[in-house]
Amino acid sequence: MIFPTIEFAAFFVVVMATSWLLMPRPALWKPFILPASYFFYGFADARFVLLIVASTLINQAAAWAIHRFRDRRILAAAIACDLGLLGWFKYYGFFALSVDRALTDAGLPAPLPLLQVALPIGISFFTFQALSYVIDVHRGITPPAPLLDFAVYEAFFPHLVAGPIVRASEFLPQLATPRDPARVPTTRAAFLILGGLIKKVVLADVIASRLVDPVFDAPGQHSSTEIGVAIYGYAVQIYCDFSAYSDIAIGIALLLGFRFPDNFDRPYAARSLQEFWRRWHMTLSRWLRDYVYLPLGGSRRGRRRTHLNLMITMTLGGLWHGASWTFVLWGALHGAALVTERRLRARRTGRTATARPAQMPLPRAERAADVPAQPNVPAIDSGTEASSTAPTSRAVGLATAPAPAAAGTAARVAGPVRGWAARLAVFHFVCATWVLFRAPDLDTAGRLFARLFTAGGPAPLVTPSVVAAIAVGLTTAAVPQHWWTRAQARFTQMSLGPQIALLTMAMMVIYAVVGQQDVAPFIYFRF
Repeated sequence: MIFPTIEFAAFFVVVMATSWLLMPRPALWKPFILPASYFFYGFADARFVLLIVASTLINQAAAWAIHRFRDRRILAAAIACDLGLLGWFKYYGFFALSVDRALTDAGLPAPLPLLQVALPIGISFFTFQALSYVIDVHRGITPPAPLLDFAVYEAFFPHLVAGPIVRASEFLPQLATPRDPARVPTTRAAFLILGGLIKKVVLADVIASRLVDPVFDAPGQHSSTEIGVAIYGYAVQIYCDFSAYSDIAIGIALLLGFRFPDNFDRPYAARSLQEFWRRWHMTLSRWLRDYVYLPLGGSRRGRRRTHLNLMITMTLGGLWHGASWTFVLWGALHGAALVTERRLRARRTGRTATARPAQMPLPRAERAADVPAQPNVPAIDSGTEASSTAPTSRAVGLATAPAPAAAGTAARVAGPVRGWAARLAVFHFVCATWVLFRAPDLDTAGRLFARLFTAGGPAPLVTPSVVAAIAVGLTTAAVPQHWWTRAQARFTQMSLGPQIALLTMAMMVIYAVVGQQDVAPFIYFRF
């Protein structure tokens, strides 16, 4: 973690108090928040502040040159520079070692310099934001911002190290206008921050320390039951950990007067992998869609090219998470699953269109049972390319005549059954691929899968408290967004006394858990 918990709390109290004083005067607020953000980032290693400063200057110069000369070569140079920095710090060791091993296996030893390159925290996130800025300037979506504004956008500490990935078009307009401290939604921000802390400390860290870490670090010492529960446990851990960071970042930004886009929306309730990627790490999904998938051609160049574009996008998305073959395979499997889903959907649509004339639509109830509600952010594989908020097109079956009562009852029963079967299938595919995401290497992942079905014995790590934490975590992942909104609204409407009592109880629970263990760094800090 960049800051230990207590030190960060002290840092943020000072920053928030000063920020509230300067909010109405952006000309003073921006020169204050920029060095504060650099101080936050440099707490881990002050040398890396120079990296983010260099990224800011290079991309700002490129943005102004692109705006003035409209030359694609300038854009290409900026992209190459950003990816070059990212590749050097994040992927040099991985590719050098992979090439060295491949040449050695082929009998052509050619030693490459294997340098120890330290990975700057959050480099993937601020690099993607810089890329989106220069590309959007080239597209005419965003005008070049003043240097100070762009520097604040890239270094703003709430989203600097682990997202959400905020677009310049979402952030810069907020930066340009004065903000009123009296209108800061403090209760909603407190609700998000404390909820995130509970998900992180009480759920994610407990599941990790008591089950997931021991099993994944030494799979040969654990039974099939422990491995199976640990796989479910990691699915809950990574959701609670990353969504907790996103909630905390959104809450901190609210206290500073900024609104960030949501990053999660019940991902484990998805009924297709396409829907899962509309709900999981939504800011990354739409970034990959808008800056990788659509520039490759999206779904506009035929079926085979669409499938290839999906595979490239998801494989690159896997590699973005880390310099390891486990991440590459994880992304490729998700790409292959999206391609498979698309093929099956096309076949179903073709059979339905052939078997049924297109005169009479299904009754409204059956359509509602068959078509899931669409979140705000469409998936990479949505078939939609007009805008980030356009609804996903989906084929709906057509009936030839009104169904008899018995058939209608069967359809009403079959719809929810199919929905839950689809949810279970998607959830278990995601859980299985999380093994690759968590395992340190392919060999460990293979041993985990092998022992999942062959290792008998007791399961002392599967304790009631761990099982309860997994169950609670899955419940939080399944709660509809409007329930959280209502809970926030009711909390906001409470008088000050009950609010303080609830906040105090939440802090006591967090303190009781923290007192028994160290707070682990957020998982996405290493990406």
